[in-house]
Amino acid sequence: MRHYPPGRSILTALPADILVRILDRLPDPSDRKAWRLVCREFLRVDYLQRRSLRLLRHGSLPAILRRYGSLERLDLSACPRIDDSAIRAAFYGIRLHALRSVNLSRRSALRCFGLGFMVNACPALETVDLSYCSGVGDREMAALARAPLLRELNVTKCLGVTDVGLARVAVGCSELERLDLKWCLEISDIGIDLLVKKCRALKDLDISYLKVTNASLQSISSLEKLEVLSMVACSLIDDTGLSYLENGNNCLRSINFSRCDSVSSVGFSSIIKAHSHLKKIYVGHCFPEVAPLFLRKLKDLENSLESIRLDGFHLSSSVLRTIGIHCTNLLEIGLGKCDGITDEGISELSSSCPRLRTVDLTCCRLITDSSLIAIANSCKKLQCLRLESCPGITEKGLGRIGDSCSHLAEIDLTDCGIDDEALKCLSKCCNLIELKLGLCPRITNEGLVYIGSNCKDLQVLDLYRCTGVGDDGLAAIGGGCRKLRKINICYCTQITDRGLEHLCGLDLLTDLEMREVVRVTGAGVTAVAVGCRSLVELDMKKCRSVDDVGFLALARHSENLRQINISSCPISDAGLYMLMGSLSSLQVAKLEHLPGVSVGGYELALRAAWERLQKLKLPTWLSPLLSREVLQMLQARGCWVRWVPKPPPLD
Repeated sequence: MRHYPPGRSILTALPADILVRILDRLPDPSDRKAWRLVCREFLRVDYLQRRSLRLLRHGSLPAILRRYGSLERLDLSACPRIDDSAIRAAFYGIRLHALRSVNLSRRSALRCFGLGFMVNACPALETVDLSYCSGVGDREMAALARAPLLRELNVTKCLGVTDVGLARVAVGCSELERLDLKWCLEISDIGIDLLVKKCRALKDLDISYLKVTNASLQSISSLEKLEVLSMVACSLIDDTGLSYLENGNNCLRSINFSRCDSVSSVGFSSIIKAHSHLKKIYVGHCFPEVAPLFLRKLKDLENSLESIRLDGFHLSSSVLRTIGIHCTNLLEIGLGKCDGITDEGISELSSSCPRLRTVDLTCCRLITDSSLIAIANSCKKLQCLRLESCPGITEKGLGRIGDSCSHLAEIDLTDCGIDDEALKCLSKCCNLIELKLGLCPRITNEGLVYIGSNCKDLQVLDLYRCTGVGDDGLAAIGGGCRKLRKINICYCTQITDRGLEHLCGLDLLTDLEMREVVRVTGAGVTAVAVGCRSLVELDMKKCRSVDDVGFLALARHSENLRQINISSCPISDAGLYMLMGSLSSLQVAKLEHLPGVSVGGYELALRAAWERLQKLKLPTWLSPLLSREVLQMLQARGCWVRWVPKPPPLD
């Protein structure tokens, strides 16, 4: 009989393929982490099995890429200090034949040399995300053009990309299927025309906010495989452009023409006529009223349409009745900020569309509990309900939602004026994941006790300006909602250090907003820093009772913190230097009004963190006083600095 040394599991005798199958049955990240810590053999199996990886620090990247030979998806969007030298060090001397997807979103220091090095090392690269990379321009697009298998590319708000760069990618990556050009303002009709001629396999194209004209739609209309087209706020496109899509060769399934204010309801109707298999239609804030022709054409989509957004329209009850009759398979409807929405219209709509999963009634101020009762009676599988600024909602309607909609996962009750009794009714929805209660001052600790007791899966909680909430309410949330990831307690002035101490056991908490919680001191912030080690974003603007003790605790314990707002906080020169220098993951810092910090303090802090920073908010008075060297270093790293007009501190 074989004996195993003490501390070694008998599982290590199993073949690697069996261990991989066991590991496949551990979807939870914490379980997989525990697996890797068992022994070297289990760690080796993780190397063999892992297909996806998201890094928070770049120092280990070279070793990781050499160990995880089967890696297919790599996410570096949260990793600071990703520049050409870091990419070269990581990809030097290796060939990653399995790697197909790389996310470099917001890595503004990356340039063409690093991208070229990555492309050469990854011959099977199919997906690249460079969204919000302010340093990406035509030269970087030329580097990507050497990836002939590229299928998906996102360059949202890469302001340096012009028609020249787009042409390079179009010629080199002719197999492109998905391309996001949103906010690339230098791209014109010329670039779109060449793209269409070279990339005939395009299925998903986003040209939102571009200054393109009808000529671009004429080109796009020839793409036979195009299924998804987004062109939000393309104000130069009118009904003539839409007529090209009507007569084109596309097989559109989803269109988003929101805020295209030069198109009419009649012009849009022509697209529906030509594309009878549309599943999604987004036309919010386009034209004030829906024409009868548009409503009649919806009947052609009776069997296909699943989602429609008509935000900002004037919609009568008869219009909603017609939509309900013609679109019985709807899963989502958006009616945010629509005039004329009444209980009668919502009753007509919901009774005809029982499959609805998402209903957005934001700022529909005329609806009352009758609308909620109608939705509860008909839409039993409702998952998302947005009711921001609907003051006619009370516990009566929410009680029916709680009784009937057991699948409800997300609800927005911001500025609805509800009270604790309403939360008691809503707490019956035990599958709630996201709950927004901002600007509801009648909510107290008692209401949060109901939520903490029953909504165990809650991940997002917004208590913005819920001034009736205090420490006991946070105790109920901290004790009951252990999966909480985001919480907003801004301007909840009753909360003290004791309340924050109740949050320190939330291991998954990543986002804490606590502006002007004036009774919190350094002790409360210390408790959060020590207990919430997963914290990524922290907003403590105007927390005027927090001293250097709290900031030093953040510097020591919050190693994952990427974004911080400490404006109007009494931090000193030394505290700011320690904070900025120690937060190894910090990328966004808002420091526009720090009365206790001198020019020299700002200078030292920025020098300590300049390699990591992607975005800064600083007071205008500081601009001429900072050394030119510091500003040049920040600019070279692609850091975007927003200068805010604030008065200089008094001596």
